[in-house]
Amino acid sequence: MLRRRFGKMAVTTVAGAMLMAAAACGGSGGDEGTTANSASGASEAPKASGLKVGLAFDVGGRGDKSFNDSAYAGLERAKTDLGAEIKDLSPAADGSNRGELLRQLAEAGYNPIIGVGFAYGEDIKKTAAEYPDIQFAVVDSASNGPNVTGLLFAEEQGSYLAGVAAADKSKTGHLGFVGGVENDLIKKFQAGFEAGAKSVKSDIKIDVKYLTPDGDFSGFKAPDKGKIAAEKMYQDGADIVYHASGDSGLGVFQAAAAAGKQAIGVDSDQYETVKEADLKKVIMTSMIKRVDVGVFEFIKAFKDGTAKGGSDNVYDLKVDGVGLSTSGGFIDDITAKVDEAKKKIVDGSVTVPAKP
Repeated sequence: MLRRRFGKMAVTTVAGAMLMAAAACGGSGGDEGTTANSASGASEAPKASGLKVGLAFDVGGRGDKSFNDSAYAGLERAKTDLGAEIKDLSPAADGSNRGELLRQLAEAGYNPIIGVGFAYGEDIKKTAAEYPDIQFAVVDSASNGPNVTGLLFAEEQGSYLAGVAAADKSKTGHLGFVGGVENDLIKKFQAGFEAGAKSVKSDIKIDVKYLTPDGDFSGFKAPDKGKIAAEKMYQDGADIVYHASGDSGLGVFQAAAAAGKQAIGVDSDQYETVKEADLKKVIMTSMIKRVDVGVFEFIKAFKDGTAKGGSDNVYDLKVDGVGLSTSGGFIDDITAKVDEAKKKIVDGSVTVPAKP
């Protein structure tokens, strides 16, 4: 597997400005079916390079303040730094036209093409076989073709750090986890969070709720369900709830604000991407997943002629591919504890489970 280093992050924050200029996981924009969005408002791009990059979002599309927006930040950086012509497409609300979006980009001459989310795995496998001269990448899914690169992340490792922080900060010894869809990917977040929390307090209680079963991706775009799930956890005694539920996390934050409790965001630094002041103050940290870096580095490697199909790029704690944000200063007092937990994972002293 290919590993790439992209600068020191440790316990830090994704550049909020980059993400605000721009999407475990789903936001607005997907209900109208297939849509094409041209990037605008970015700083003036360098002279056109002939590079044409297409990106197909996960359910919800651009504007989810999380997973999709992070991917878009990497795409927009390719426009700004590499002179790329870019195009992004959003799927229908049920994601049924993912393959159609990929073919639309291929027919329009975009190369490379990136699918955001594991749900693109099979569609990219089929489309890549139909267009062998085009390079594809898929976020959260392993390579499944000679012209496909997998962009993978160690979500369980970043979630372990979130669990350490939550257990140390909890006053009730009771936490919660809200997952958008009950599948293997989101279970990695749960597994890491539980392991990290129990490394601090072995008897800590952790409530778990998934919003939809495997295959039903509406759980990434259901703030009402996220709110109901988190409300129950807070009522039952949890004082911190971690979500890995895309756009549904907004409901978790709303429940935290109403209960006077705290929550942990996911994928992007959600303290920076959420606009409402009353919600910002309840986001004690976010588990950052650097999809933006993965997307940009793949595009750059393609431009440089070094992108390798049939392989995976893995972003873990060793390359700061995941981590925790510190926006708001809520976990500044436990930075040393989080750094120590990270060190043990990186040096192999601790192996984080990927399954609950």
